[in-house]
Amino acid sequence: MSSKSRDQIWDEWRDMVNMAPQEIADWLKTDESRSVGSDDGDGESTGHKSGKRIVEIKRANKADLTEADWDHMGKVVAYIKRHTAQNGPEGDVEQSAWRYSLMNWGHDPLAD
Repeated sequence: MSSKSRDQIWDEWRDMVNMAPQEIADWLKTDESRSVGSDDGDGESTGHKSGKRIVEIKRANKADLTEADWDHMGKVVAYIKRHTAQNGPEGDVEQSAWRYSLMNWGHDPLAD
């Protein structure tokens, strides 16, 4: 579990996961979504799996979130913070692997 309180995680989650559940679900169906990230050996990237979990969490009531959900939310926030700190690629951000990867984790850097 993160050293942050659930209130901190919730606030950061709401700020950083800026895509709606259906928007993420639709994105995860695209070839672009599947084109990025490291594969765990089962044909699906870690970020793509995370995106599915993010959709479930975003559709759940806060009171119904499990300890595992809170842990995943903390992991998602940390991932988004690390990758947005990289400032993205030079040139075409819209069609970059950097953006696609972030979108798998529920954050569209162009939506900010």
